[in-house]
Amino acid sequence: MSGHSKWATIKHKKGVADAKRGQAFTKLIKEISVAAKMGGPDVNSNARLRTAVLKARAENMPKDNIERAIKKGSGELGNAVYTELTYEGYAPGGVAIIVDTLTDNKNRTAADVRSTLTKLGGSLGTTGCVSYMFNTKGVITYDATKYSEDDIFAAALDLGAEDVSSEEGIIEVLTGPADFANVLEGLQAAGFEAESADVNKIPDQKVLLDTEKARKVMKIIDRLEELDDVQQVSTNLELPEDYEDEE
Repeated sequence: MSGHSKWATIKHKKGVADAKRGQAFTKLIKEISVAAKMGGPDVNSNARLRTAVLKARAENMPKDNIERAIKKGSGELGNAVYTELTYEGYAPGGVAIIVDTLTDNKNRTAADVRSTLTKLGGSLGTTGCVSYMFNTKGVITYDATKYSEDDIFAAALDLGAEDVSSEEGIIEVLTGPADFANVLEGLQAAGFEAESADVNKIPDQKVLLDTEKARKVMKIIDRLEELDDVQQVSTNLELPEDYEDEE
């Protein structure tokens, strides 16, 4: 898996903070609404919507919130008009960074992303400048204190997963994007409750930085993720072994 687990673990630790849960719900609602608008409100025939709903459930979003987001996207509660935009650039140390957004104001989003990057030592690049370094994969994580890696490995591979690994108390299942929903649902049906589930951009190779430079990159990621229009931030940063989040 080329060392993806360390980054997934950091993201997992950051993602469970209660202070960020409300913001995570807002972004998931936006994704569900866009998916419903583009492909219709039926989760069985709309693969993107099905994936978005599964991600929302993995984050314990209330059923009523999910249903309202679907209705909003399909026009039952007014139209939700968002545009998907992806920005590519560089963080300190030559680290590649991709920022996926959903926005109702392109100019605001572009200005916010550019300002965040440049103020913290990064730079915005042209389309395609770093995206060729990444592959899109489904990433599902489980608590290794609750489940056996061997049990998840056997079940996940039968369902079509590409790989299973374990690091720092987290079992990680990697899938192709088209298989993500089937694998996640199959593992849920088998009794495995996911800690997190998402479709991410995974780098082919990583850039290892020292702790000081890694903190600068992580600060950029944190600031970008705080922007309302940003759905996901991907990077090829490899964190040093001694890295810990600042309090």
